[in-house]
Amino acid sequence: MRDVLKINPADNVAVCLRAVSAGEVLTVDGCDITAVTDVPAGHKLALQDIAAGGHVVKYGYPIGEAKCDIAKGSHIHVHNLHTLLSGELSYEYNPTGVDVDAMPHATFMGYPRKDGRVGVRNELWIMPTVGCVNDIALELEKAAQELVGGGVEAVLSFRHPYGCSQMSEDQENTRTILGDLISHPNAGAVLVLGLGCENSGVDILKNYIAEPDSPRIRYLVCQDVEDEMEAGMQLLRELKAEMDGDVRVPCDADKLVIGLKCGGSDGFSGITANPVIGAFSDMLVAQGGSTILTEVPEMFGAETILMERCKDEETFRKTVALINDFKQYFESHHQTIYENPSPGNKAGGISTLEDKALGCTQKSGKAKVMDVLAYGQRVTCPGLNLLSAPGNDLVASTALAAAGAQIVLFSTGRGTPFASPVPTVKIASNTPLAKKKSNWIDFNAGRLLEDLPMEEVAQGLMDLVLAVASGEEVCSERRGFHDLAIFKSGVTL
Repeated sequence: MRDVLKINPADNVAVCLRAVSAGEVLTVDGCDITAVTDVPAGHKLALQDIAAGGHVVKYGYPIGEAKCDIAKGSHIHVHNLHTLLSGELSYEYNPTGVDVDAMPHATFMGYPRKDGRVGVRNELWIMPTVGCVNDIALELEKAAQELVGGGVEAVLSFRHPYGCSQMSEDQENTRTILGDLISHPNAGAVLVLGLGCENSGVDILKNYIAEPDSPRIRYLVCQDVEDEMEAGMQLLRELKAEMDGDVRVPCDADKLVIGLKCGGSDGFSGITANPVIGAFSDMLVAQGGSTILTEVPEMFGAETILMERCKDEETFRKTVALINDFKQYFESHHQTIYENPSPGNKAGGISTLEDKALGCTQKSGKAKVMDVLAYGQRVTCPGLNLLSAPGNDLVASTALAAAGAQIVLFSTGRGTPFASPVPTVKIASNTPLAKKKSNWIDFNAGRLLEDLPMEEVAQGLMDLVLAVASGEEVCSERRGFHDLAIFKSGVTL
């Protein structure tokens, strides 16, 4: 295993693949460099002297400027580097996107739906319209475990605190996301559970559901019945009867929609896990499938790379709006746009938002950007899509599911146990994390640092995705974890 990695020939920093002590001599591009300071694993080492105000270059792009003179062999991090970003920018369309070469289509075993989509799970979902009935939803989930079997792979309830005391766009977000999830292909059937006096009640929510009169959807308003548990279980049994004939059949990989997300990132995320996801994304797109990249604030600093890959000028303009609208959202709440790396990111070696964004966007691979989606909008265009959502792990992963993703790929350098409404594949950026948290991690991309070729690791991820799409459970599913989080924006009454 190498000691350091220079990612791009234009870089003036290298990433230390292990902890380096002051005085150690390292070889980069055939030249010896003596470390003049200690450098933690995943952090940056200066490959040349950099004057105060000079650009620090990683991934071939500036990730900030030196706060002071930085000597060759020094540790570069937040103490001597700061962002170059400020305010909203103007952009020009300079297309550089390429079409990925078509590949033979793989298959998986899934559940075809009437609307042409395919589920990778056949679950019975309980969806509250309002947080007031969350405990009833959980009670029903526990009682309905007796229904698992036959066509029912699981009974799950998705609790959330919203559905009332909301206004305007905030309330629309809740209704749209709930409507998207009720219509999700991984749900073989859904019980919509209302209270009766909420703003987003059953009758209103029906307007947001693709097929509100489907025999695979039942509605229960708790205030309208004497015993909501008895009534709820009766409806769940009826839904089970609708599902019991469902079986998996071979389906083409072009039916897959896969969400791309990262969180708890470290200095290895941008050189292992995220590029592996990017290579996977290109492979799936080459087979006619779809991927979705989100967490817009973590595109800041790398957005021009995505803009240049837009399929046409209209898509470029939508990407510009995606970026600037989110910057205006920050400004309207009097928040700093460009202070994004978390304490965990910084501890792992990520210094600036540019550093984080250039690593984050590796997940998009090289394919053209085919469409840009508003929050709550569903994928309709095959290929790589961009989705408006914040960086928060639970909110963004829920948004990916609502957009139609049957599976979310989640890369991490520090680890996290959370799940989303759909199978959430955790991908470690480094082998120590994969070994330490084998009960969280589904795939180890850190093997790239052990000199395994990218093609082999990416194919391994593709094989895992096809297995998960065919029914193999991920770690969080085996532990019974499933989460839902909706983007909160606005006043609570």
